[in-house]
Amino acid sequence: MTTTTVRIVGIGCHPGQLTGEAREAVAGCDYVIAADKGSSDGGDDPLLAVRRAICAELGVELVAVPDPERDRDPDLDATAYDGAVLDWHDARAAAYGSVLGARPGTVGFLVWGDPAFYDSTIRVVERLDVPYDVLPGVSALSLLAARHRVVLHEVGRPVLVTTGRRLADDVAAGHDNLVVMLDGRLQATLLAGDWDIWWGANLGSPHEELVAGRLGDVEPEVRAARARARDADGWVMDTYLLRRRSGAASGAGTGVGGGP
Repeated sequence: MTTTTVRIVGIGCHPGQLTGEAREAVAGCDYVIAADKGSSDGGDDPLLAVRRAICAELGVELVAVPDPERDRDPDLDATAYDGAVLDWHDARAAAYGSVLGARPGTVGFLVWGDPAFYDSTIRVVERLDVPYDVLPGVSALSLLAARHRVVLHEVGRPVLVTTGRRLADDVAAGHDNLVVMLDGRLQATLLAGDWDIWWGANLGSPHEELVAGRLGDVEPEVRAARARARDADGWVMDTYLLRRRSGAASGAGTGVGGGP
């Protein structure tokens, strides 16, 4: 009897960042499952196209599964947001499970960046009740630090990895050195205080964008670069390091300074 085993493979932020271990794992799969989020012209979404190209190079079939809808209202409160994400994970698991049930074997899931950072694949696969392993990839965090030639934390100090949705609360709690992901609304620009930013979009792609400097000074550059990345690639994923400027006061007044 044929069984099903899943391999969750981090593919980095560009096909050139696929590690030797990852290439061997993908090449050994019977097929790869990938979510299809669609595109405005009815074709592949750009990130699916990258996965399809990797599979074609390695001689592995890709099975595209329409991605279930998810409530992405940016004004959801914390409870509603968590509920929407859990519902989405359940729906994804059901869609993937129907494919696995019909086609047992060794099945790959190709994760952009690294599966450990703000990706749902491990949580979804856990719902499928099948054996699986995880292979790391080059993360956007690592690539951001490398591109800007910075260390993400100061000597002997922590760095908090968070999201745009949680940024204001984390700053109010006293954090002043943060890596921010999933921030399509650039919540950093609403913070009070004096901050430095090291920002990058579509890291690893031919059209990656980088901006660094005092947040209040470079905000227009960040917004313009973000628009260029979206126009060039058809998608935008940005990540940034945010650090309170040396000597700037912390504590009271670290919340947002206005509405979006």
